[in-house]
Amino acid sequence: MRYSRLTDRIAGEGAAAWNIHYRALARQEAGEDITVLSVGDPDFDTPTPIVESAVASMRGGATHYADVQGKHSLREAIVERYRRHGVEADPERVIVMAGAQCGLYAVAQCLLDPGDEVIVPEPCYVTYEAVLRSTDATMVRIPLRSDAGFRLDAADIEAAITPRTRAIMLNSPHNPTGQLIDADTWHAIAELCRRHDLWLVSDEVYANLVFEGEHQCAAALPGLEDRSVVIDSLSKSHAMTGWRLGWVLGPRELIAHLGNLALSMLYGCPDFIQDAARDALTREIPELQAMHESYRARRDAVCAALADCPAVEVIPPAAGMFLMVDIRATGLSSQAFADRLLDEHGVSVLSGEAFGPSAAGFVRLSLTVDEARLTDACRRLARCAETARDTAGTLSTVQ
Repeated sequence: MRYSRLTDRIAGEGAAAWNIHYRALARQEAGEDITVLSVGDPDFDTPTPIVESAVASMRGGATHYADVQGKHSLREAIVERYRRHGVEADPERVIVMAGAQCGLYAVAQCLLDPGDEVIVPEPCYVTYEAVLRSTDATMVRIPLRSDAGFRLDAADIEAAITPRTRAIMLNSPHNPTGQLIDADTWHAIAELCRRHDLWLVSDEVYANLVFEGEHQCAAALPGLEDRSVVIDSLSKSHAMTGWRLGWVLGPRELIAHLGNLALSMLYGCPDFIQDAARDALTREIPELQAMHESYRARRDAVCAALADCPAVEVIPPAAGMFLMVDIRATGLSSQAFADRLLDEHGVSVLSGEAFGPSAAGFVRLSLTVDEARLTDACRRLARCAETARDTAGTLSTVQ
């Protein structure tokens, strides 16, 4: 039987990148001592007040169809969050979606046509290319240089703009590198969007996990009210990955189009989950700060554990729950190193090349286990790297 061309466009390396993660989970479920650092799923439980809010809402009967755009009380809570970042918004500029990934896909469907070009700095999150290709648009990669700490240069974006460019898609704080786009770069990009009549699509799911520096919301940039689209969720900041609750902030006309698409897809998010999300945004929840501090401590623990390993180099992240490790001194490719680390040392990480060619020679490590286990995993990683480097040096000498 024949399938649509879409099935080819949404497959490929991005989907295959998770194979090592699935292998790690299978071994873990079989009882092996495997440390899984290959996915950004917080190891913290969703804070109790949020869970109890959902339970109370369900018991109160909120188990029927919900407003497709999202409950007004939740959208008002979301808007209030952006007002604190200097964004003049209202609830009609927000639509609630089943997670940021769903929001990103829906935005692409409503903004892009076949042949459009979208400029994306890489390395980038593994689903971006498939999302853009689903529309038959082209992802134009802008390499982020590892020798510059994977920091974005607006001049590289400007050089990539063509008459076919439709949008610039950014992610700050950044996955996989954990870097922030600085204020000057943001303003330079905003000027490019205004001058070339481009959309700015901003994935900001790690905005509440900043350790050093300051998050800049794209919607707060001057002159971008009608051309900026912000995608966000509670998945990372509130340990709610399984709740599938995210949103899109954008111009009213775009929100109306997204509402029409939602009618054809999910018909709104569950009412009780929206109630819990509203309370997550409006209540004081002490666990959130504790989680934030844990991620910072884990980042520092990884940097300390690998500081004296001559076979690797860490790029400390300013935000998020990931960390990039340079393993080029081992002589192995990113994927070969990741495979060996799992097969011989029981630690799963993702190959940097899964995020784009600019991350070749790096692996991404998730800060999603406790500090002691993370430190032990780093010791295993260091042993793997040193053995590989020594072996490569011996072979080079023999040859």
